[in-house]
Amino acid sequence: MGRRFLVEADGGSRGNPGPAGYGAVVKDAATGETLVEAAEYVGYATNNVAEYKGLIAGLRAARELDPEATVRVRMDSKLVVEQMSGRWKIKHPDMRPLAMEAKGIFPVDAVAYEWIPRERNKHADRLANEAMDAGKRGETWEASRSTAELDAAADAAVGAVGAADALRAAAPVERTPTAPPVGWAADLGAPTTLVLLRHGETVLTPEKRFSGSGGSDPELSAVGRRQAEAVAAALAARGTVQVVLSSPLRRCQETASVVAARLGLEVRTDEGLRETDFGAWEGLTFAEVKERYPDDLDAWLASAKAAPTGGGESFATVARRVALARDKALARYAGKTVLLVTHVTPVKTLVRLALGAPPESLFRMELAAASLSAVAYYADGNASVRLLNDTGHLR
Repeated sequence: MGRRFLVEADGGSRGNPGPAGYGAVVKDAATGETLVEAAEYVGYATNNVAEYKGLIAGLRAARELDPEATVRVRMDSKLVVEQMSGRWKIKHPDMRPLAMEAKGIFPVDAVAYEWIPRERNKHADRLANEAMDAGKRGETWEASRSTAELDAAADAAVGAVGAADALRAAAPVERTPTAPPVGWAADLGAPTTLVLLRHGETVLTPEKRFSGSGGSDPELSAVGRRQAEAVAAALAARGTVQVVLSSPLRRCQETASVVAARLGLEVRTDEGLRETDFGAWEGLTFAEVKERYPDDLDAWLASAKAAPTGGGESFATVARRVALARDKALARYAGKTVLLVTHVTPVKTLVRLALGAPPESLFRMELAAASLSAVAYYADGNASVRLLNDTGHLR
């Protein structure tokens, strides 16, 4: 049986007809995790044409992920939803070929359509506007530069957790502090502290092999299980952790389970905390990648926007989803100490963003298995790195 996806799509035209663009996002139906974003400037067109093109782009992106999938499409276009559901006739000649194209992407019984109000379709709407803005500048929309997911999450946070918490959720990935340094300003109350735990060792860890989201999902080794027990004891002695969030990958889930059991807490999973997908490099050493894919490796080392060979994730893409996971945690658990059980890249990314450091700083941090790092976040938007790569509990 195939996977279950949500496709949210939208289109817009500034003038109707006028300069137009679409946006579409494919999400995991079970977790809500964003899997693919798509957007494009389509030139001079109507709203309806742009909306249909967004639908087509979303369905095609879902099919590329899994041609056997079942899909629920959510759009704020009553016209498209009713026409695609077969309840309204398609009279306009411009709409008929687009509707036929959309219907041919998946079997008819694999797709269901749902109308949603515009305020619930902000992710796709923002993508469409990004595409139109890019077209106006004579540029092509790039996923690596999109902030649509963060912006949409910030809007949702306004209603869910109040404006004060939403200010954190709305902050861009690359934050530049504008308030006085921590410790110099007035008392801002208890910070929200994210304690960052890299998972324990797997069999791949000591061999320094690329091990991300797209590989074999290894379990903890015997050494890794001992490390998990050691860090659990250390965190229990501190007694400050109130929430445990974990990457969905097995090595993190196993580490988190050991810690949570010791603390009497439950493990909550956040897909945004998973490791980078290293594509064709999964399971290889750095030397093996350098031998097989020298040009791709050089590009990856030179730019955060470059992705590993074979459809891997760029560090820019990872930073966007990690920042979103961070902002959701800060909004949901304000004033608490939250343990994030995750991987090398997410931990380094959170530290980098807290410091306002450039992407190349990722290559200048050491992060051992089962190490602890910590960042405190204050109400004024400032962040303070309090700990990095602490392994004292393992000695």
